[in-house]
Amino acid sequence: MHSALDFQLHGAQTFRANHVSQDLLSCIANDMTAVDAVIRRSLHSEVVLVNQVANYIINGGKRLRPALVLLAAGAFGKITATHHQLAAVVEFIHTATLLHDDVVDESSMRRGQAAANTMFGNAASVLVGDFVYSRAFQMMVEVQNMRVMEILAEATNIIAEGEVLQLLNVHDADVTDEAYLKVIHYKTAKLFEAATRLGAVVCNASAEDEQAMAEYGMRLGTAFQLIDDVLDLSGESAEIGKNLGDDIAEGKPTMPLLIAMRRGNKTQQQLIRHAIEQGGLDDLPAVLEAVAATDALSEVRRMAQKEAEKGYAAIAHLPDSTYLQALTGLARFAVERSH
Repeated sequence: MHSALDFQLHGAQTFRANHVSQDLLSCIANDMTAVDAVIRRSLHSEVVLVNQVANYIINGGKRLRPALVLLAAGAFGKITATHHQLAAVVEFIHTATLLHDDVVDESSMRRGQAAANTMFGNAASVLVGDFVYSRAFQMMVEVQNMRVMEILAEATNIIAEGEVLQLLNVHDADVTDEAYLKVIHYKTAKLFEAATRLGAVVCNASAEDEQAMAEYGMRLGTAFQLIDDVLDLSGESAEIGKNLGDDIAEGKPTMPLLIAMRRGNKTQQQLIRHAIEQGGLDDLPAVLEAVAATDALSEVRRMAQKEAEKGYAAIAHLPDSTYLQALTGLARFAVERSH
């Protein structure tokens, strides 16, 4: 048994801050290869454009969400072909949301390359996103497990609600911390939660252990998105795989901006408010200065650290294993990463 303090001071010995270490995930290396085979087999379509767009977007991702399905399963028992199938389903749902997101956000860069909508057009991105979503549902039906269907149907519905909530918040500088965190929980963390819950459910974990693993996933996803917010204002475009300041350009009120606006002087408050309400990158250098002056990025990192610690604490009672150690390492990766 471990404690949150163990997590904070030590973490997984194989953890590396800037990428998901192959050593960290070595316990599921063969399973991840199997998941990739399922992904590539299931993406095939007789329609050439579907293959082109789907293969373009599916390559280059961290595969973090599929890994969570496998690690959660490993923590409770044997990883099976059903877990491979569901890990691919989770990656498909994530991929479909990216295809749609980039159209809505008018993004030009994703995972260090031109976004699919830039390469193939908005119509193709939306329609292939629909194909990937529907293929995910075909695959989950094949599992023939109503509980699995419930989890994934709920997750996709809540993710869609999160997208709409985020849309409503765009250009609104008066969004509260609570309202913004709700968007994170819906839009990002819900799929993390579904991934870890699926791993537990297929292994017939107890209701209590299933809920503990789901909380780990939700907390991890929240920490992950908070750090994404930080990197949008501090990362290197080549490393984070998208343009610096994308959120500001789109008028999104993210947590670092909300904190900086609350802590800043009147001039800084007005500057950030204007940047959110108007969008664009004209104010980016001044906004970055205001964010730095108010120590907002450090505060958001502390928030992410607390979320990760709570997530780890939820599963710390589980028997020690390489899978549990990897889950610990992923919690640290989520907080300390630079991409």
